[in-house]
Amino acid sequence: MARKRVAILISGRGANMAALIAAAKKPGYPAEIALVLSNRPEAGGLRRASADAIATAVVDHTAFGKDREAFEQAVQAHLETYRVDIVCLAGFMRLFTTSFVLRWNSRMINIHPALLPSFKGLHTHERALKAGVKIHGATVHFVVPEVDSGPIIAQAAVPVLDDDTPDALAARVLAAELRLYPLALGLVAGGKSSLAPDGTVRNATAVVPTAQMIVPDPRQAFNSPVPSWLGLDASSTDDG
Repeated sequence: MARKRVAILISGRGANMAALIAAAKKPGYPAEIALVLSNRPEAGGLRRASADAIATAVVDHTAFGKDREAFEQAVQAHLETYRVDIVCLAGFMRLFTTSFVLRWNSRMINIHPALLPSFKGLHTHERALKAGVKIHGATVHFVVPEVDSGPIIAQAAVPVLDDDTPDALAARVLAAELRLYPLALGLVAGGKSSLAPDGTVRNATAVVPTAQMIVPDPRQAFNSPVPSWLGLDASSTDDG
């Protein structure tokens, strides 16, 4: 099966982008990174992508003023040029219109630094600490017009410690994100996680203990043997 062509949309340093690029280099991974696009010319992730010989593009949103549709048309032109199959939002700090989201229905995914549906929007770590939750984490979901409301593909949970600060908690969540997003993209690109007509995600779920990840069980989703890019041996659920 041909690998799916992926565009990663970023606005900053591209930490999750780098994790996706690294995963796509592994044998058997069902996606290839065809393009990294940013709405900010100064985004550090663009340099990182170029260093990996990945095509980059900039569509500076400030050049379009309040014309969101014109901005999206420029983004769409790049996606078409690079024959993109799946769009991954990775710290992309722009909201798309309903028409653009629906155009990419079931083909655009996002990672959010919280266990959705809790803590939608910004400042998730500060809000989690203020709420006194004992478990926090990250979610990869399909993108729908409502912000941070799409069907959940996979989640990773991390403990909240008594002496946590927002920065300390953010670092712990990011470490989980860097493992979660490549797994989720692999499942979507490999056809093992899909959006059903009723709006739910179809896949198997299990807890991977060492990362405290609540994710589709790779052994059920892929059957044996386990793909090498997951970094799992065939006899253990430990993905360390």
